[in-house]
Amino acid sequence: NGYCNPQWDGGRPLTGGVDQQTINTVRAAGGDVIPSFGGWSGNKLESSCASAGELAAAYQKVINAYGLKAIDIDIEAAAYDSPTVQQRTVDALRTIRANNPGIKLYITFGTGQNGPDTSLINRAAQAGLTIDSWTIMPFNFGGNGQNMGTLSVRAAEGLKTAVKNAYGYSDDQAYRHTGISSMNGTTDVGETITVADFRTILAYAQQRHLSRLTFWSVNRDRPCTGGGADTCSGVGQQPWDF
Repeated sequence: NGYCNPQWDGGRPLTGGVDQQTINTVRAAGGDVIPSFGGWSGNKLESSCASAGELAAAYQKVINAYGLKAIDIDIEAAAYDSPTVQQRTVDALRTIRANNPGIKLYITFGTGQNGPDTSLINRAAQAGLTIDSWTIMPFNFGGNGQNMGTLSVRAAEGLKTAVKNAYGYSDDQAYRHTGISSMNGTTDVGETITVADFRTILAYAQQRHLSRLTFWSVNRDRPCTGGGADTCSGVGQQPWDF
């Protein structure tokens, strides 16, 4: 809510509302959830919290509320561009790692076509923070008219190299600490990611044993005319193809 207090979409209560009802429904059906902190827009805990200790406490509040096994930090835009916010996030996650044995930590961030900026990866490695999956978002990066499956794989290879160099991993270890978060259908800037592109991405993820594969978003996984929106993909498909 802009004051280091975690809320869903910056406005809905952490517990007792529609989000908790949804989580309970998913779990009752045998599934589970991984809340994502941050995002492109809105108030970010990583920027609003004044210290790493406050940020860790905010993360912990959500972990405790839902008995979470994993969290995702989606760090983008001004938050990513700030060395101070980067360091605060790394230090907070070190505390979360120490206080929650076995928890999975994911970081999701933007990328160029040849791979991502490496500043946060290097910062985390230098601090001794292991991330279970460094996950890039290979879209909104000038891929209009190009094969987005091929471009996604190229960007993921760049990510693998960055993680390998920062942590001293082997190729196999590096792949197993990386992931892809794609966008199904028409992207925000008019790129087109098709079901065939997703098959390319999936085959690559399986072959290289990536630790994470996800996409924005399942509520878009249905066809519609015109460009994509929050409720449809904007490309030819059957419901749930992606």
